[in-house]
Amino acid sequence: MRNDYGVCYKFQKGGKVGTGMKGMSQKSGDKRPTKSGAGMTAKGVAKYRRNNPGSKLKTAVTGKNPKGKDAARRKSYCARSAGQMKQFPKAAKDPNSRLRQARKRWRC
Repeated sequence: MRNDYGVCYKFQKGGKVGTGMKGMSQKSGDKRPTKSGAGMTAKGVAKYRRNNPGSKLKTAVTGKNPKGKDAARRKSYCARSAGQMKQFPKAAKDPNSRLRQARKRWRC
């Protein structure tokens, strides 16, 4: 997103806009602990969307048999996270890693 001067304001310095995942933690309730499936909570997603205007981030698709757009989101996530499994073999081997737990929660 650009302002009137052609400067991208999504990642301005010194402001809360575009902070990404900075400030997100399990302690504050933004992320789910690994034992309960990793990933972000609804509170964390709301905080992220406030700090990153224009974001379309949503919580995990955890239903047993999703239809339509939810099914497509799950398929897309599973494909992306499968690539992460290749990129991070240590996390792929550890059953308690955030990556493995999140994939389990998404039913990948």
